[in-house]
Formats: sequence, C-alpha cells, structure tokens
Amino acid sequence: MSFTYQRAATLADAARSAAASADAKLLAGGQSLMGAVKLGLAAPEALIDLGGLSELRGVRVENGHVMIGSMTTHATVAASREVQQAIPALADLAGNIGDRQVRNVGTLGGSLANNDPAACYPAAVLGLGATIHTDRRSIAADDFFKGLYETALQDGEIITSVSFPVPQQAAWQKFKQPASRFSLVGVFVARSAAGVRVAVTGAGAGVFRVAALEAALAKDWSETAARAVSVSDSGLNSDLHASAAYRAALIPVLAGRAVAAS
Repeated sequence: MSFTYQRAATLADAARSAAASADAKLLAGGQSLMGAVKLGLAAPEALIDLGGLSELRGVRVENGHVMIGSMTTHATVAASREVQQAIPALADLAGNIGDRQVRNVGTLGGSLANNDPAACYPAAVLGLGATIHTDRRSIAADDFFKGLYETALQDGEIITSVSFPVPQQAAWQKFKQPASRFSLVGVFVARSAAGVRVAVTGAGAGVFRVAALEAALAKDWSETAARAVSVSDSGLNSDLHASAAYRAALIPVLAGRAVAAS
C-alpha cells in the first residue's frame, strides 16, 4: 500500500490538503489509525499530519471553562495543574488512558474523531456537556457522537479544541479490559447548576447517557441512590470479555463509586 504524507504547516494548510483528496486521513497521534492501516482496515490515499500545529495544543481556563487544544496529549492533560484544579476527574481520566506510550502520543482530538466505543474521552466530553470546536463550527457533545465510530464531523472537518464546563462535582470510574486497557465499562458522573449528567463508555456501540441514573442522582447525590438504579442490558455489548447483563450490572456500581469519589 502506498500513500502520500504531508506534515501540515498551518491549520488552513491542513484543511486545504484534506479537501483536495477524497480519501485523506488526518493524523492526530495515530494510535488507532496506524494500527488500522497495518491490519489492512484502512487504506488512505494521503496522511495529513497535524503534529506540527502548535495552535492546536495547550490548556487554559477561562469563563468557567477548561479549554483544551485538540492536539494536546493525554499525558499533558493529566499533568496540567489547571485541569487538576478545575476538573480533577478529567485529569484522572486522561492519566489512566492506555499506557505511558499511548498517553504521550495520543491526543484529545484524535480520540474524539475516532470515537472508539470503549474510549475514555467521549465519556468525559458527554458527561461534562462539553463543546467540540472545529475549523468550521461548534458542536455540543449531545450532538457529536452518532454511533459506532461515527461522529457529526463532516469530511475534512478538523477538531481544533474542546471546552469543558467546570462542574460542581465530577468523577470517573473505569473497569478496564486488562490487555487493551480500554473500558470494559467506564462511567463519568458530573453535577453542575445545569443538572446531573452520567455518561457511559465501553458498554454499547458508543458513548451514551443514562437518564435513570441522572434522575436518581439529581434527587439524591449518593452512592446508595446510584446503586439502586436498574439498567437494562438491551442493546449493550456482549463478547468474550463480558456479557450484556454483566455490563448492565456494572454501570450503576461504577456510577455509585464515582459519586462516592466526587
């Protein structure tokens, strides 16, 4: 297999290159894409590397939000004092993605654009009600995730940053698959003036919210209230690692642990 490689010098340069090829792929870390290429699951005509775009990296806190550039690595998010102080749960989540090698190369934007059904970041984005900013528009978390490896991104659209509202309380709990370190089930809970949000990854075809848990925790923010909720296994994943019923049973348990840790 052959393809062209370009290291973009500017965001506009990357956007032009992406628009010029019908089958170009944006390289934002490559932890998932290059594995897919090696396995023959992806065969891009062109790779456009975003690694040189410093304007897509960095963390800042402003107006009650944590703004994180799309090319910011998981390790940088985990080590950021701004994130640790404003949203400790987000720093905790980033610090437990994959292994050290993955955390030092993988990026926030790459994870969201790929939207692996067991990835960690989608749970934080949906759980916190974040906004995904691209070179064309801003997309609310509730509108961004569309299903298995699907997002609202259009062809060639580039994630530039994500803004996370600072919650009153939040926490993350992950029951990981020990070999891959992806979430067998992961639950992110958050409480703010806007209400309670509970986002689950690893259990279904993509990240999703659990209305029953949100309603229960809005009335009583406690581990007991979370554990008392029954979650249906309808539509949940069942594989060699865990049945749908097992995953369904884990969701309120992990939500309860998260509340207790918040």
